[in-house]
Amino acid sequence: MPKALAAQSAQSPLSPFEFEFSELGERQVEVAVEYCGICHSDLSMLDNEWGISAYPFVPGHEVIGRVSAIGKNVTTHAVGDLVGVGWFAGSCLTCARCMNGDHNLCGSAEQTIVGRFGGFASHVRCNAEWAIPLPNSLSAEAAGPLFCGGATVFNPLVEFSVRPTDKVGVIGIGGLGHLAVQFMNKWGCEVTAFTSSDNKSDEVRRMGAHHVINTTKVEDLAKIAGTLDFILCTVNVSLNWDAVLAALAPKGRLHVVGAVPQPIPVAAFPLLAGQKSISGSPLASPATIRMMLEFCARHSIAPITEGFKMSEANDAIAHLKSGKARYRIVLQNDL
Repeated sequence: MPKALAAQSAQSPLSPFEFEFSELGERQVEVAVEYCGICHSDLSMLDNEWGISAYPFVPGHEVIGRVSAIGKNVTTHAVGDLVGVGWFAGSCLTCARCMNGDHNLCGSAEQTIVGRFGGFASHVRCNAEWAIPLPNSLSAEAAGPLFCGGATVFNPLVEFSVRPTDKVGVIGIGGLGHLAVQFMNKWGCEVTAFTSSDNKSDEVRRMGAHHVINTTKVEDLAKIAGTLDFILCTVNVSLNWDAVLAALAPKGRLHVVGAVPQPIPVAAFPLLAGQKSISGSPLASPATIRMMLEFCARHSIAPITEGFKMSEANDAIAHLKSGKARYRIVLQNDL
């Protein structure tokens, strides 16, 4: 019987929990969890901020582990394979979006922690297409966040054909942003990091940022007006959107991957005059995740992580909520 840590209600702490799986689906794989990252989406789901949580709730959608069982129609995996499982756990494989390779946009996609038990557990299940093999050169201990935060910020580089000659910006140097800076630097771009913390400047430059802008200083934002081809917003707070859009060059794009809670007010004329765009995206498709992992292996890119034992998950969650995490937390399974 799988063991897990579960919250029994919104805002309650995690406690030991056991459950039974139903019969393994013919297209499913079961993964024995070795490591699992913690994401802000886990916190939102824990507290039912999005109104879709079901209790008892088991968080965890940045899983690294080994395949422990396969469904009868699975031919792509074998028991013992080292894989990662992210936000998505299933897609239909037959709709137009899946047939085009956009499994992440499938209308009937299943999420790892929505209506099912996630990776703060001894075992987790997903459809085979979402159990992505981990390259040998990547650390299993650190790789979990690539399957959520990494996939989220890598996807726009591919989808919107960001070029190596582009000048790009990353807003928010946290769990997502610190990976985006590394990706964009190795992509060949000139990278400007937007942060509200001056004490991160040196570290962000070591990650690969060529310039650092303080988002709380109007004069800093004014200096870069009209210069950036692409800005990736990873934060979940409202900003000085007029100043951010003004930083875009003609034909520039502001792309949002952070769940900003308030509507983004936009004046039409600056968009029209500069032929600018605003867009958003979820996590990547399985094919793009594989591409991201190959890119990380080639360029020695890895999340910057802090480690806790799975049994210390409540302490790890408190550390994340305090804003002190640098930059992702990974739990080692000891259940």
